[in-house]
Amino acid sequence: MKLKLLYTCLAITGITASALAQETVDQAAVQKIREEGLNHSKVMETAFYLTDVAGPRLAGSPGLKRAQDWAVKTLAGWGMVNSKLEPWGKFGKGWEVQKNYAAITVPYYHAIIAIPKAWTPGTNGPIKGDVILVKADTTTDLDKYKGKLAGKIIIFDTQQTKLAQGTKADLSRYTDEELDKMAAATMAPAGGPRRAFDPNSPQMAARRKALVMRTVLNKFLLDEKVGLILAQGRGTDGTTFTTNGASYADTAKTVAPELETSGEDYLRVLRLVKAGQKVTMEADIKTEFFTNDLQGYNVVAEIPGTDKKLKDQVIMIGGHLDSWHGATGATDNAAGSAVMMEAMRILKTIGYKPKRTIRIALWSSEEQGLFGSRGYVASHFGDPRTMVLKPEQAKLDAYYNLDNGTGKIRGIYLQGDSAAGPIFKAWLAPFKDLGATTVTVSNTGGTDHQSFDAVGLPGFQFIQDGMDYNTRTHHSNQDTYDRLSEDDLKQAATIVASFVYNTSERMDMIPRKALPTPPPAAPGR
Repeated sequence: MKLKLLYTCLAITGITASALAQETVDQAAVQKIREEGLNHSKVMETAFYLTDVAGPRLAGSPGLKRAQDWAVKTLAGWGMVNSKLEPWGKFGKGWEVQKNYAAITVPYYHAIIAIPKAWTPGTNGPIKGDVILVKADTTTDLDKYKGKLAGKIIIFDTQQTKLAQGTKADLSRYTDEELDKMAAATMAPAGGPRRAFDPNSPQMAARRKALVMRTVLNKFLLDEKVGLILAQGRGTDGTTFTTNGASYADTAKTVAPELETSGEDYLRVLRLVKAGQKVTMEADIKTEFFTNDLQGYNVVAEIPGTDKKLKDQVIMIGGHLDSWHGATGATDNAAGSAVMMEAMRILKTIGYKPKRTIRIALWSSEEQGLFGSRGYVASHFGDPRTMVLKPEQAKLDAYYNLDNGTGKIRGIYLQGDSAAGPIFKAWLAPFKDLGATTVTVSNTGGTDHQSFDAVGLPGFQFIQDGMDYNTRTHHSNQDTYDRLSEDDLKQAATIVASFVYNTSERMDMIPRKALPTPPPAAPGR
């Protein structure tokens, strides 16, 4: 019995030792990466060029083109090969703000915080006039405004008459308890419970009614030649979260000029007008559309692999380079783009000769629906609708994404790929002192790793501290260079570079989940 137990213990020890040996981290290499990434970083310099120098990077805009051209040139200058802009398909019109001024002049002067909604026209020169309150719940309510709104500045009533208030600090990091809960998560059953879609539900009926009313209202205001529409932007304390007021499609219909104002300024004007007080405003908004090139592009560059057997296999890292237009898109997502560029620089600077090819991709039009990464995946790897795959799909080892703000990396989401868990735990071990330890089997969404996951590729997003991403900077006029945390970005780039190194050196590719089942064909197809 004792002999049998001894053999059993030796067998178990052997298996464990073998597993550990397979994932043993090259500490000397990690130290070189840490030294370069933490003590000789250029991540903030890169972020400066992507934000302050390039400016807002709305999809299709000159600002995005400036950032893309700079990234291509910079990556090539660092020694990357095949550094280029790669088209992924048709996007639509580019657009940018070229002038934006709006102020109350009566009952007193006050410059308001306001941002033109994306893809809306300007005022065609300075305008000035009284603010008119428009109340229209039905199409028949519009009749009383016919012939009265030409050149006017209009505002709508709202049920939200008070802004949210609180004393909780914006900046936040994950607590140990929150990270422990993430690490303890288990895989949900495939598919999970789904609520049956009811097209006749009250909610859907209300949405259809609102959409119809909005369409009719847009046409009415355009036909009436309204001078400017004021809309209440989401946010408090001067923070205004931006949106689009029209489609980017080259076939989209024209709409009236529209400003998204801060909650404080909107409610001040609304209170005055509803109280019968005269409010006069002046504004001068200039925007421009760009239709000379309707294509979308991604930035792509590589460090070529050197192993005869493995060099055709590819490790990809990336983040989206496009942003919204209210600021310079620092945390969303110049931060992720700068970190990924810095990871490539680190690996090149330390003289690393990877076994597998390392490829960076900086996506465009992520904000409109992951278009850049989806187009790239469809071109290189396969179609998620049919699950018809291309030869390159078998050669993509893993894709690592960063797109949750400026916060440091605390771990990684496995996206249900539980077999990768022990591997990543070993790779994170050298960074415990930097706060990165958590591996969770959970999924996370809303960004470009999903495009890879959709065709059965190991696509991962890192866990990041939230900081003030969701409360203050995400898509807002506060998303500027000053919101970036230098130490956090250094830490993130160092960890990404280490993950790429380990992926390239590993004997086997990262384990894969089973291929997704293609969705059922639509009726009639």
